[in-house]
Amino acid sequence: MPAVKKRKVSAEPVAAKSKATAVATRNAPSAKHKAKPSKPAEPTSDDAQSDAEESSPEEAQEAEVEQARKSFRDLGVIEELCNSCEALGFKNPTPIQTESIPLALQGRDLIGLAETGSGKTAAFALPILQDLMERQQKLFGLIMAPTRELAYQISQQFEALGSLIGVKCAVLVGGMDMTPQQIALGKNPHIIVATPGRLLDHLENTKGFSLKQLKYLVMDEADRLLDLDFGPIIDKILKVLPKEGRRTYLFSATMSSKIESLQRASLSNPLRVSISSSSHQTVSTLIQHYLFVPHKHKDLYLIHLLNDMIGHPTIIFTRTVNETQRIAIMLRALGFGAIPLHGQLSQSARLGALGKFKAKSRDILVATDVAARGLDIPSVSYVINYDLPPDSKTYVHRVGRTARAGKSGKALSLVTQYDVEIWLRIETALGKQIPEESVVKEEVMILAERVGEAQRAAIREMKDLHENRGKKGSVLRGRRGGGKRGRDDMDHEEG
Repeated sequence: MPAVKKRKVSAEPVAAKSKATAVATRNAPSAKHKAKPSKPAEPTSDDAQSDAEESSPEEAQEAEVEQARKSFRDLGVIEELCNSCEALGFKNPTPIQTESIPLALQGRDLIGLAETGSGKTAAFALPILQDLMERQQKLFGLIMAPTRELAYQISQQFEALGSLIGVKCAVLVGGMDMTPQQIALGKNPHIIVATPGRLLDHLENTKGFSLKQLKYLVMDEADRLLDLDFGPIIDKILKVLPKEGRRTYLFSATMSSKIESLQRASLSNPLRVSISSSSHQTVSTLIQHYLFVPHKHKDLYLIHLLNDMIGHPTIIFTRTVNETQRIAIMLRALGFGAIPLHGQLSQSARLGALGKFKAKSRDILVATDVAARGLDIPSVSYVINYDLPPDSKTYVHRVGRTARAGKSGKALSLVTQYDVEIWLRIETALGKQIPEESVVKEEVMILAERVGEAQRAAIREMKDLHENRGKKGSVLRGRRGGGKRGRDDMDHEEG
């Protein structure tokens, strides 16, 4: 994609200084926002014990050297799958892969706890594919995921890793016609990737569809599955799955009482692999800064930051669907290659947005938290929290979209005078003070006239979108009557 050229702006009178006070007195050094993420680093292990027990920090440090020597062949992965890993650019196993794969190849049930972006999909996909090569059975594995986008991504990774053995996958998600999915099931796929609501629909309504011979069950992003109230549906699904001869893997970013209950209901004598020592941990290759801004000038500061990120894939997180759409329109009016992703888009529009961002035909994705979990988008350089998340858990999930699988990345959070309390709570949960980003206010305020024009254009277009929502050809879906979400909408986070 040709790089979007930075807009030249004419000088405007510098606005009067804001009277807002700083978040807190900081001694931490600040850094200019022009610093770009460093070159990708080779993944290293925080925990390389093979007995799946949680290790101490000292043991983890001792294991780093051993981890660096590991290859997929060392873990017991067969040559064909090692070749697939190499073709996909997987040079060395990540810590969760190093710990999980040997145990899975031994036939054990697993609970995998690791921060987002740690390579969990390959950790369960490779053992399943290796066993599939020996047995060549239809409906061999089932992977349940909380959202439609994650389901498609898991399927794509299975097909990529299993390309040399011709693995076939079927994706069952809500918001899509059931008939093509029934046709896909009739072709006897090896792997099914599904959201729970649509899977139960097929189990109840698709003639001849049964999982009685299933050999592998994976519940990915299990904490999110339960956060979205899929628990009762999962209970129904578990009742129709075979208990004997089935291996089960449960992967999650956090451990909770709900996860413990799900473990007892679905796993048999599992081993726990824990890479993350805290539910609020971020990876060491992630650079985190905040920027204290007056609320009324948030758009100006956002554009100022983006001017130095041109050509670098960036995700901007907002709190609402309306802000996501408005910011994307405003950015396009200013010449940025921006595209929105939120739950009020049609399913085809959401997949199209992800496809354009992954293909780098758009370098800015403006998203609600529908995109904050599980999405595997390679090489995201920056994450910007335009609106702060409601809690530290969501913060960790958002910033985990960058600095994935050993690569470096940077997260910037815009903190207004109304966000101080929540920002301090996030810092407390993370256990550290995040340094403040340094900017020159005069350089920001000079953008006021151009940004103001784009803001007004965005407001006009937003009005048209809302007047036409739900109509044929409209970008926004119509609202369901009564505001209630049906089973088919549960994997649609802002449904």
